Amino acid sequence: QVQLVESGGGLVQPGGSLRLSCAASGSIFSRYAMGWFRQAPGKQRELVAGITSGGTTNYADSVKGRFTISRDNAKSTVYLQMNSLKPEDTAVYFCYALYNRWYWGQGTQVTVSS
Repeated sequence: QVQLVESGGGLVQPGGSLRLSCAASGSIFSRYAMGWFRQAPGKQRELVAGITSGGTTNYADSVKGRFTISRDNAKSTVYLQMNSLKPEDTAVYFCYALYNRWYWGQGTQVTVSS
């Protein structure tokens, strides 16, 4: 069983930055593919960014050049650095781990508003 705990969400003005963190349990974190989805009100959950166990990353077109995903295997944590935030980035952000099955965090709210 993998447990994921997210942190770092909040309210930020347009153009601002936030860093989300997701700490995972388990001794084989380095084997997990990790990443972030988000879900805005009335919309489907969408993939934001992912990172494989080998460090290969992928991003949604809407966040390329603004968001950066990274992982620290020693801390069993994955990060999402979000820069140049826009109101349309407002959503609940969910961390996931993929190892034989999907695991999800509880979600953290990100609100971009002036």
